[in-house]
Amino acid sequence: MQLISAALVSSDSSLPRIALRVERQKLAKRLWRGSAGDGTEFGFELSSPLKHGEVFFQTETARYLIEQIAEPVVEIALEMSPSAAAGIGWAIGNLHLELSAEANRLLALDEPAVRQLLGRLKVPFNPTTAIFRPGHFVRGNLPANELGPSHKH
Repeated sequence: MQLISAALVSSDSSLPRIALRVERQKLAKRLWRGSAGDGTEFGFELSSPLKHGEVFFQTETARYLIEQIAEPVVEIALEMSPSAAAGIGWAIGNLHLELSAEANRLLALDEPAVRQLLGRLKVPFNPTTAIFRPGHFVRGNLPANELGPSHKH
């Protein structure tokens, strides 16, 4: 078993990728174990959680990266004014529920409270599956702002 303490600062992008698929809840932890797609076992003792897509280990023949498992979410298309999108974000946050924003959509976990809220607000949404990163906010052409899951109201 390989012991991992952090993501790699750099890796060889020409090497084949081997994914370690992991659920969001486990990925948020700092101490956990997992097995990559080729069966290699890893133990994680991290100072901060890893993120989807990060390379955490490399050999002469491959690089290993985190692949967060997609989960049920509701997708709200950003075909509205910025103030309307901000209002929806505030309403979801006011229920102490988590949200993420991509360039063209808002994502929230597919929970009854979210569906009821969006129904009450008459906001159309699409149930789907996606990699949910609470506190991840993309703002136009700017880098994403990561509030992270520790940002609680």
